[in-house]
Amino acid sequence: MSKKESFIKGTIILAAAALVARVLGLVQRIPLEHMLNDIGDSSFTIANNVYLMLLALATAGIPSTLSKMVSERYALNKPAEAKRVYQAALIFSAGAGIVMTLLLYFAAPYYATHVTKVPESAAAIQALAPALLLFPTIAMMRGYFQGRNFMTAGGVSQIVEQIARVVTGIGLAYVLVRLGYDDTWVAAGASFGGVLGSLAAFGVMIFFAIKLRRQDRKLQLPGPDTSIPLGGIYKAIFTLSIPIVLSSLTVPAVNFIDGSIVKPLLNGVVGSDEATAALAVLGTRAQSIAGIPPILAIALSQSLIPIISAAYARKDQEHLQNQVTMALRISILTGMPIVIALVAASYSVNGLLFSSLNGSGIIAMLTFGTIFQITMMTSGSILLGIGKAKVSMVHVMIGIIVKLGASVLLAPLFGIYGIIGATSLCFLLITVLNIRAIKMIVPFSILGTRWTGFSITVLAGLAAGYGMNELGNQLVGLMPARLAFLITCLLVGAVTSVIYVLLLVVFGVLRQSELSSYPRVLQKLFRPLMRLQPSRLRERG
Repeated sequence: MSKKESFIKGTIILAAAALVARVLGLVQRIPLEHMLNDIGDSSFTIANNVYLMLLALATAGIPSTLSKMVSERYALNKPAEAKRVYQAALIFSAGAGIVMTLLLYFAAPYYATHVTKVPESAAAIQALAPALLLFPTIAMMRGYFQGRNFMTAGGVSQIVEQIARVVTGIGLAYVLVRLGYDDTWVAAGASFGGVLGSLAAFGVMIFFAIKLRRQDRKLQLPGPDTSIPLGGIYKAIFTLSIPIVLSSLTVPAVNFIDGSIVKPLLNGVVGSDEATAALAVLGTRAQSIAGIPPILAIALSQSLIPIISAAYARKDQEHLQNQVTMALRISILTGMPIVIALVAASYSVNGLLFSSLNGSGIIAMLTFGTIFQITMMTSGSILLGIGKAKVSMVHVMIGIIVKLGASVLLAPLFGIYGIIGATSLCFLLITVLNIRAIKMIVPFSILGTRWTGFSITVLAGLAAGYGMNELGNQLVGLMPARLAFLITCLLVGAVTSVIYVLLLVVFGVLRQSELSSYPRVLQKLFRPLMRLQPSRLRERG
């Protein structure tokens, strides 16, 4: 297999693993929401958000840096140095795992009682803590394997981890419910699935590590060069990785903040029970649904990031401009129809997937704000691609500060919707700052004069989708409710998609002359529709 084929195969495996992780995350939340009450949902949400935040701190950025350092040394035919770097990373990961686990376990009661105001969540947080013993090491192993151009190991381990986490988490929760345990322990059982997932992932990585070691012995590659001091390796790793770590923390940090502040901010506004219910809906339902729109859009835009990095290295301004424009344009155009459909059908989606119709407005508002999350993540990836990780880091820190301040100001006025609005403001602000920084390097325009046509398209799609949702809900009295909600969701998705695509063409948001630069799947979709576009727009290019 050629290097190009190997790279493509590895990229597909990692992309598939990320998609499986997102889908299984939603799959896990649905049965848990049916098994748990508001206290249980809130406890699981808080534990999961704390865990993802600490996991990102422990692992994000460093595996990518490790991969880069290892691949460079193998390219220079210095395998002993590469193995010493890997050895140093494993030593760090072992220490980080112990510290993170102890910190999470012993701080859980204080955090649950005095910060989140949900003392019942302490058990769920503590149940997840042991997973952090292994995850830093697993992340380093994945980074090393990627540096060796052996991406299958990381992809397979991630898929196995998610399957084990979801199956065991749901299974333990079900068993505890049947045994009569209360929601505090059921949520803890569901959280403990993360520990079993980490054990499964570690087992997979050990298997591949043994396989790779046998391969190295056959090639008679040397072991790690222990004469290289660890201090210099750590300095290089942290210098490169810290900006990436902080840049990648935005979404986990926002979810962590919401889990920490919803009850304290809303207790005095709507009361403790209502605040707990709002947190349960936000964490179990809204965040799960809102995680769907970024999947396709980010995958499409991320495929362009290596091209952007290469164009920047070559100082090819024209190609860089085209690729930056295309990355942002594709992420917006492919993310928005999913946002429109989910927002318009939020009531039916809620009824289809969850145990009640409570919180449909929360789902709709948080999901609508994901369009700013999509643009934030895409623009942040572009900054990383052109070597501006520190700039991206600063923008994220500004956005998080604004998120905190806006939540405190808006929660007394608008309740949970004020907190959600602060999240959208955070993502939007980071997007604006990122785009401004990119424009200082390369001039570009995402849609230019086409924003009006795009806005009309979005509003028309929302109106049509909402109307179809209201019409479809009339079926609830004629057939089983979940079947009616399923039919309604399918109708809303079909109507909004057709209207969205047609109006993009009719209003000239998409042009014939640009199709060749789009992914092939989009070319096949839009090319036959171009005859619907007014000739003046087709000729304008």
